[in-house]
Amino acid sequence: MTPNSPAQPNTLVELLRQRSQQQGDSMAYNFLIDGKTESLPLTYRDLDRQARAIAAWLQQYQAKGERALLLYPQSLEVVAAFCGCLYAGVIAIPVPPPESGRLKRTLPRLRSIVKDAQATFALTSERILELIETVKDEFPEFDQMRWFTSESLDLAWADSWQDPLVDKDQLAYLQYTSGSTSTPKGVMLSHFNLMHHAGYLQQACGYEPDSVTLTWMPYFHDYGLVEGITVPLYNGTPCYLMSPFAFIKRPVQWLRNITRFGVTHSQAPNFAYDLCLRRVKPSDIPSLDLSAWQAAGNAAEPINPKVMEKFVENFSPCGFRWETFAPAYGLAEYTLLVTTKPKGEKPVFLTLDASALEKNKVVPAPARQTEGIRVLASCGRPVCQTQIAIADPEQFTRCAFDEVGEIWVADPSVTQGYWQRPEETERTFRAYLQDTGEGPFLRTGDLGFLHEGELYVTGRIKDLIIIRGTNHYPQDIEWTVQDLHPALRADYGAAFAIEDKGEEQLVIVQEIERRTENLDSEAIIADIRQEIAEQHEIQLYAIVLAKPGNILKTASGKIQRRACRHNFLTGQLTTWAEWSENPQLTAKFKDLQEDIESLAQQIETAKI
Repeated sequence: MTPNSPAQPNTLVELLRQRSQQQGDSMAYNFLIDGKTESLPLTYRDLDRQARAIAAWLQQYQAKGERALLLYPQSLEVVAAFCGCLYAGVIAIPVPPPESGRLKRTLPRLRSIVKDAQATFALTSERILELIETVKDEFPEFDQMRWFTSESLDLAWADSWQDPLVDKDQLAYLQYTSGSTSTPKGVMLSHFNLMHHAGYLQQACGYEPDSVTLTWMPYFHDYGLVEGITVPLYNGTPCYLMSPFAFIKRPVQWLRNITRFGVTHSQAPNFAYDLCLRRVKPSDIPSLDLSAWQAAGNAAEPINPKVMEKFVENFSPCGFRWETFAPAYGLAEYTLLVTTKPKGEKPVFLTLDASALEKNKVVPAPARQTEGIRVLASCGRPVCQTQIAIADPEQFTRCAFDEVGEIWVADPSVTQGYWQRPEETERTFRAYLQDTGEGPFLRTGDLGFLHEGELYVTGRIKDLIIIRGTNHYPQDIEWTVQDLHPALRADYGAAFAIEDKGEEQLVIVQEIERRTENLDSEAIIADIRQEIAEQHEIQLYAIVLAKPGNILKTASGKIQRRACRHNFLTGQLTTWAEWSENPQLTAKFKDLQEDIESLAQQIETAKI
């Protein structure tokens, strides 16, 4: 389907109905059980019928305009449930499902979403409903909702479905933000946002009639739902789904499935490529063929040029090329991608003078310069007609071409704002440049700059570390630490600042790899202090080598640095070793740690 053609449907309901009529027997989706075994294929006709049946169940409760949670493992059922909500004019809310053994960690966020969205329905599986039943007494909001399980679906209900006659401006779903720097908020996406942006991605990402998609990105993350699931429906091309857990358990299975199904498009955050480097064995390489892979999307977290370089080096014997990588940048408030690298072109890297960058200046380093540099990966060019402005986040004026500023964007892909938060919507979605009057723009909260048409993202405003007037980006410091020793767990470190005696001080919390033995902690800490001093010209205030499980991440894998900072200050980290320039802080930290361990022991004794 060509975007903006006369036959273009206006809503996802019209789109799926058209697919069902024109290519009803074609496979739309297939789920790979345990990452390997194909389920029965879900055709467009099957999906349309299931969506109508689910919608009919909702319609008996006059649910149009209401909000419904989607609580599923990655599956075909969640695709049908999402479409069923759309077919009923119900606003879907994709959220991470509660997990057995982690209920206390996952349910508070789920409860806050239910209250914020005033959700009245929940669509789920019987297994997850059984989990919820065990805690309903503690969460009265759940007991006030109507619950539907996919196992109870009667396809005969489809015959009683009535077209809700939604238009393009109707809200399709709420995408709750990951909460890496703030309380989760519900981003409002209309049918128009999705249809318009899917057309953009079809062009910008180079989808063709014979494209094949594979996604393990979760449905409750915008990368998984929009490009992973919705764009294939827009294109009319097949999509294979894997569970995120299947990928984490065996990263090689992602690459094996790309080989097996001739996948052309598959996306992931930076950590996924790094995990493949560390977990895919040399003996697996000969069995892989990645030559069909045309667009390996790399977004959702800072892109590490070293990981890209190593990935190409490791997997080039399998047909993976530099041109395959597709670095990108996006956010839920923009539906998905703001920029991406065009298909068939090589990624672009820029080497900058580090000291200038710390002062918000973009100064390319001479080729002969090898010290005091930062290498950044471009996140590509603006998607189609997307407008980007680099603005001073305090003065609201356009930055000079060689300055770092906040990334502002404008396009119909910008969503409708935050659910029930008019003031935050006005502040974030209605920004104007004070010097020119241009706008409105969406303020992304991310820092970066444009150079020769390419967008470079340097970090989050709220994560920026400012010490003695100099800017430092936490991911650069974290990568420096993790390159020092194989026992330092990649993508599981957090750099942040704390205040001591009126001055900002740098703290690093870094996880140690599981099953690590005989680690010389003192030597590692000394190496970290020296390397940070040399590479970033900062004196560290404290270092914590933490046990696995201390670095918290969002559903999309972003490091929650503010949560880590809180846990550091309140002594809630379980440590391998720690050091501080302030002996009193070290003593206080040890006392808190001993209190926590004593309390844990008391609880365990009480259980016995």
